[in-house]
Amino acid sequence: MRFTLGQELRQEQKQILTQRMIQSMEILQLPMLQLEERIDQELEKNPVLELEMDPVEQTENSQDEESFGETATAETEESETSFEYEPEIRFDSNSDSKEEFQIADDFAQNYSDTIDELPARSQNWLEDQDERRADAFANIPSPSQTLQDYLTEQLGWFDLSPPLRAMAERIINNLDPNGYFPFDLNDFLGQSQTSEEPALAAEALAIIRKLDPSGVGGKDLKDCLLLQVRETIPNADILRILILSHLEDISANRLPHIVRVTGFSLEAIQEAIAELRHLNPRPGADFYAQSSAVIIPDVIVEKNDEGQYVVRLEEGRSQQLHVSGYYRDLMKDRGTEKGTRDYIKQKVGSAQWLIEAIEQRRTTLRKVSQAIVDYQIDFFEIGPHALKPLKMQQIADVVGVHVTTVSRACDEKWMMTPQGVFPLKRFFTGAIAASDGGEEVAQDTVRLKLREIIEKEDKHDPLSDDAIVKLLDDAGIRVARRTVVKYRHIMKIPSSRKRKVWNT
Repeated sequence: MRFTLGQELRQEQKQILTQRMIQSMEILQLPMLQLEERIDQELEKNPVLELEMDPVEQTENSQDEESFGETATAETEESETSFEYEPEIRFDSNSDSKEEFQIADDFAQNYSDTIDELPARSQNWLEDQDERRADAFANIPSPSQTLQDYLTEQLGWFDLSPPLRAMAERIINNLDPNGYFPFDLNDFLGQSQTSEEPALAAEALAIIRKLDPSGVGGKDLKDCLLLQVRETIPNADILRILILSHLEDISANRLPHIVRVTGFSLEAIQEAIAELRHLNPRPGADFYAQSSAVIIPDVIVEKNDEGQYVVRLEEGRSQQLHVSGYYRDLMKDRGTEKGTRDYIKQKVGSAQWLIEAIEQRRTTLRKVSQAIVDYQIDFFEIGPHALKPLKMQQIADVVGVHVTTVSRACDEKWMMTPQGVFPLKRFFTGAIAASDGGEEVAQDTVRLKLREIIEKEDKHDPLSDDAIVKLLDDAGIRVARRTVVKYRHIMKIPSSRKRKVWNT
C-alpha cells in the first residue's frame, strides 16, 4: 500500500439541506407558544413582515387615520412651526455581513425621502402595541424566594450578636436543596477555626433547626424527621423509635417484625406510621419546585354534523402574517436605489420563506393529526383503554412523508379531545405480543387494566402477580408474568407483600 498526494476528479451524490429546508423543519417542530415567540422575533427583525388586522379593527383604524389627518391639517394651518421626523431604523445586530450593514445605511439615507408616503399609525394601533408590551411584562414570572432567603429573613426574629448571625448565615448558605446540613461542624469550620467558633456554630445550628420549615438543618433523613416530631403528636415516643430503627421495615411493610422487636401493639404502630406520613422528608425541596408549564393545544378534535371526528388547528396569529404591499411597491419602483431594492428583496424573501414554512407546518400537522384520529377512533368513542398499537411509520405511510417528519410534527404538541388533553405522542404506543400468539395488545391498555385490577383488590389479601395474570387473561389480555412485573415496576406499584394491610 502506498500513500500519495495528488488531485483527483470524482463524481458523488450528497444530500445537502438548504437553509429553507432547515427553517421548515424548525418551524414544524415548534409548539404554538414557541411559534408565537418566533413570529414576534421575525416581526421585530423584518420590517416588511406585517400582521393583518381584523376587518372591524381595520375600519376603526381607517377612521382614526382620517381624523388624525384632519387634525394634522388644521394644526398646520394654525401654526407655521415645522419639525423633522427622524425614524428609528432597526436592523439585525447579530449579522456579521458588512455588505448588509452598508445596504442598511443606504436604505436609512433614502428612507427620509419616502417617509411621507408611509401609512400613518393610528392611535388604536399604538395602544394595542402598548397593551401587548404590558401583557408581556405582566406574564414574566417573579423570582421565587429561595430557601436561604426565607431562613435569613427569620433570623431577624432573634436578638443575635453579629458573629452569631454571620455564622448562622454561613450555615444557611451551605444547606443542600433538601434543607439538610450534611456536615460535621469540625469539618465544616476547617482547620483554621478559632476556639470560639465550634460553640458559635453549634448555637447557630440549633437556632436554624427551630426555623420554618420544620426539619430544616437536619444532618440526614432520620435527623430531619426527628426534628419534626413534637410532643403534641400522638404516639410521639413510638414514632421516634420507628424513625431511628425501623424505617426500612416500614418501607418493606414488615409490621409483624416491628411488633415482635418493639413489643408495641400493631394498632399503635399503624397510628405512628400514619403520623409519620405527615412529616416532610425534604423540607427544602418545595423552594426548588419548578412551575408548571402552560399548555396550549395545537390540535382540537371535534365531532361534525355527520358524526365524524375532524381536527382543527389552533392558528394563533400565524394566519395573519403577510408581506407589506408598500415595500413590494418600493422594491418594484425603478426610482428606488439599487442598494435599497436589494435590501428589501432580501427581507421580502426571508418573510416569504417564513410564511411558506408556517403554511407547510399547518398542512403537515393537520394531515398527521387527522390520520391519528382516524386510526385511533375507538379512543375517542370509548376511552383511553381502547387505544390501539400504533407506530409513527404507519402514520408516515398514510400521509406520504418520512417518519422523521411525523416525529417533528408530534414533538411537544398537544391535542384537545373529548376525552381530555393529551400529547400527540400519547397516541403512539407499542404492542405486547400475546403469550399464546394471539392478537397484539397496546401497552397502555395493559397498564390501565393492571392498575384497575390492583385498585379493586382486597388490601388485606392482595393479589399475587400470577393471580393478576389470570385476571388479565379473563379480560382477553394474554401476557406473561414477567410482563406484569415489568409494568408494575414502571408504574411504581409495590409487590403484593408491600401492598398488604395488616389486621389489628
